[in-house]
Amino acid sequence: MIQQIIITFPILLFSIVLHEYCHGYVAYMCGDNTAKQLGRLTMNPIPHIDLMGSIILPAILIFSNAPFLIGYPKPVPVNPNNFRDYKKHHIYVSLAGVSANLLLAVIFTLLLGFYAKLFNPEQNSVILLMFKYGIQINVILAVFNLLPIPPLDGSWVLYHLLPRDLAAMYQKIFPYGFFIIIFLLMTNMLHLIIMPINNLILVFLSTLLSFFY
Repeated sequence: MIQQIIITFPILLFSIVLHEYCHGYVAYMCGDNTAKQLGRLTMNPIPHIDLMGSIILPAILIFSNAPFLIGYPKPVPVNPNNFRDYKKHHIYVSLAGVSANLLLAVIFTLLLGFYAKLFNPEQNSVILLMFKYGIQINVILAVFNLLPIPPLDGSWVLYHLLPRDLAAMYQKIFPYGFFIIIFLLMTNMLHLIIMPINNLILVFLSTLLSFFY
């Protein structure tokens, strides 16, 4: 358990900080410098850490042997009104964090493949476990954030893709998104929703990994 915490927590923290940094960076590229002005366009984890989402929630999931590990930092402040193309750039910014996590999952997969090929390590090798956790954590974070539940990234993508009337109706549930997520988490429905998509992505990454063997 201690070894798992030592390995997984830094990877989770790095992954969620990169997720938020990419939101802020893409927003900056699209014309909004809010995150930069507030000192949040940084990979320093301290400005991003949220006590509940970055420490308490991951700790609860680890100690309860939950089937997946998620967490969240303080959201990077973004002002969509500064975007040069409001709708298109809002979608870009929303997908930036998810894209970063998927890219990290691919990078960890490649590192795992190269490391296993070159060194043929034991299955309980710390470095091997670190790469495996890196894959699992980032795939889960990507899938979780793509869910169309406010305030997750997928909700803004869906909002902008819906016709105006449906988008207005959909926006009415935004104040209740956090409670929906808690309900899904407590009833294990979140696990049932996430895991099929998670497993599908892992199959693809396993195929990528197979090229090393």
